[in-house]
Amino acid sequence: MTEAIARRDHDLGNFVPGPSLSAYQTRFAPHFVLHRHDGVLTIRMHRHGQAAYWSRGLLNAWNLLLREVGADRNNEVVIITGTGESWLAGVEADSFAQPLSEWESDLIAEQYNDGVKILERLVFDIDVPTIAAINGPGPRLELPLLCDLTLCTPDVVFGDGNFRAGSVPGDGMHLALRELAGAKRASHVVYTGQGISAGEAQRLGIVNEILPREDLLTRALDLAAQIMARPRTARRLTHGIITRAWQRRLVNELRESYAHQLLGAAT
Repeated sequence: MTEAIARRDHDLGNFVPGPSLSAYQTRFAPHFVLHRHDGVLTIRMHRHGQAAYWSRGLLNAWNLLLREVGADRNNEVVIITGTGESWLAGVEADSFAQPLSEWESDLIAEQYNDGVKILERLVFDIDVPTIAAINGPGPRLELPLLCDLTLCTPDVVFGDGNFRAGSVPGDGMHLALRELAGAKRASHVVYTGQGISAGEAQRLGIVNEILPREDLLTRALDLAAQIMARPRTARRLTHGIITRAWQRRLVNELRESYAHQLLGAAT
């Protein structure tokens, strides 16, 4: 927090303290390793120190974590990444073993809330620059694509397997690809299941840089340091401009699209 804000809180009084990193660091430890240095918060997904698996629990954790991160005024740049050689090691089968048609309505409502909030919190609640360091292949790459800057390793492939699996592509990846690669390319990915290689993704403007895995986080931290060298207000207002297109896209499409996906799964 800047000295000016600290003085305001002290002099005017009655300001509610924001979240404490040490508190949410502990709370979310089963899903994330959180480290902050000089205002740069790094969020690293994991499971027992290894690559994480996508699950209903991880989805819910992202929703709740991003709320805390956005409310913590000591976070000035946010980096998200994974552990080891995978962004995610796969999908936790047991978490999604029960057909959605057998879920109680309250559970479906919670899944809907988590499914839309994970992206809405990133683009509406995080008021500082965001950098994604995709450290390897894995599902659910829409979150890093919505960051201001996206870096990846050469082995990352961007795809959407929902339709090929008999589901509806409404959880965000198709939305992200439409914004970044265009409607025709996004629909081709959906219907054919053919992914977009890292090199092609860079050519299309889906990602900014491709780096060896051992250099990825170092480069993300270097970019964060460059951003931190600019005035605080400039950083935050620039992020506001950059995220405007995502805000419009999410307002216009995300909730309806995800409702379509859950409806398709329920029937």
